[in-house]
Amino acid sequence: MSFITLSGSRRDHPAGSVSAGAPSAGDLIEITLILKRNIEAPEEPPTTPLSRAEFVERHGASMASIHAVESFASAHHFSIVSVDRAARYIKLSGRLGAFAAVFGADLEMRRIGEKTFRCRRGELRVPQSIADHVVAIHGFDERPVANVLRRRMSRPSAPMSYSPIQLASIYNFPAGTGTKQTIALIELGGGFNSSDLSAYWSQLGLSNVSVTSVSLDGASNAPSGDPDSADGEVALDIEVAGAVAPGARIVVYFTSNTEQGFLDAINAAIHDSVRDTSVISISWGGPENNWTSQTLNAFNAAFHDAALLGISVCVAAGDSGSSDGEDDGYPHVDFPASSPWVLACGGTTLVAGSNGIQSETVWNDGAQGGATGGGVSSHFSRPKYQAHANVPAPVRTANKTGRGVPDVAAVADPATGYDVIVDGQAGVVGGTSAVAPFWAGLIAICNQQLGKNLGWFHNALYGTISQHHALHDITSGTNGAYHATTGWDACTGLGSPDGQAMLSVLKTSKD
Repeated sequence: MSFITLSGSRRDHPAGSVSAGAPSAGDLIEITLILKRNIEAPEEPPTTPLSRAEFVERHGASMASIHAVESFASAHHFSIVSVDRAARYIKLSGRLGAFAAVFGADLEMRRIGEKTFRCRRGELRVPQSIADHVVAIHGFDERPVANVLRRRMSRPSAPMSYSPIQLASIYNFPAGTGTKQTIALIELGGGFNSSDLSAYWSQLGLSNVSVTSVSLDGASNAPSGDPDSADGEVALDIEVAGAVAPGARIVVYFTSNTEQGFLDAINAAIHDSVRDTSVISISWGGPENNWTSQTLNAFNAAFHDAALLGISVCVAAGDSGSSDGEDDGYPHVDFPASSPWVLACGGTTLVAGSNGIQSETVWNDGAQGGATGGGVSSHFSRPKYQAHANVPAPVRTANKTGRGVPDVAAVADPATGYDVIVDGQAGVVGGTSAVAPFWAGLIAICNQQLGKNLGWFHNALYGTISQHHALHDITSGTNGAYHATTGWDACTGLGSPDGQAMLSVLKTSKD
């Protein structure tokens, strides 16, 4: 049997991890083979989103690719768990040792602190018979890939806080509740309590906010009772999105914190024909340099799918400043926020009164160690919509240009943060993880008012919306390596929203 090295599959063991022995070759596992598109997707999404049927025929996996992998699986006695032509993957089940032998996976159990998980290092290989069809393989490596992008304060220590409804008013959101819209939330752990949500909606004078959950990859709605755990992220996302757009359906996709699980949930939300997702909000991420190229590209292709289908994707830009938590002295950006197909959401410090915004600056709380993420991608080239945004050159990369992060912003400082209820406790939460569902709620309202999905609207955002000053330009502050300035910057992007002004521009925009 001949093999081809899988491009972009090389990875190392996690920094700071120690060996915990060899995994059991007899373990039954599932791996996901990501397949090529039938026809390459256009650089510019169509003005009218593709129907799901059109999308599958044009940009789903080809039947030739599916048949090739099915034949391969049969020849090696692997079971086919599921086939998704739209999301372009086939999931196989088999013994770990057999999979490792075929794909050349160098596997080891590794430990960081109290956590032990299976890791791989080096490159993967693909048998020649399917090499022309497979672009990525997930499932061998089970290291956590993303962090919660949230900062929490107890209520007494927060000098100022706002409910999402107050913030919607401060940012001049248009009238509407997001009715007939579906906001999908991606969660890599934790859970929510219905009693918390009921108390929160009652506190805000809301009723009948629809919240349902979807379980994937063995994960489920499983609150731990600790508001400082992932529960805080889940509650924050639901409460912010639900308060801003209480007429929308909130669907929470729970999955495992692995590259396989994360992408499974994103694909599930994008291609959910039953719930018909309008907007996706993601408040999890990690430094771009910690992801393999194959995974960056596979996720990016999924977000491209969302754009083709008219689905907006809002992603938190990170809470550790321009370093994104790395200690090598260089700036880093957070992924998935660095994908050019998502709306990357940065953070501000907001002071508002009865007359609206009094001041708004870059969020950077040196004492607490939190600051908005932002910078320049080392993997994704600068997109056309940022051609005139004065994005600086990326650091330590052969690319001369890179995708600038973030695109937009809103309040994220926990000292001027969002009122929430988590595991029975009231508190104030900040972080860019609050900004993503906040913008998702705004987009749901705009969708309702426009009578169609806004979808991927970056051309309008960097064009007529910016030109008509429908955003609050943030010109003061720094996130470390970058400073706010007039126009786009790598701290707060184009600025925070003036919702009604945005909607007015969108109603007349031809971008």
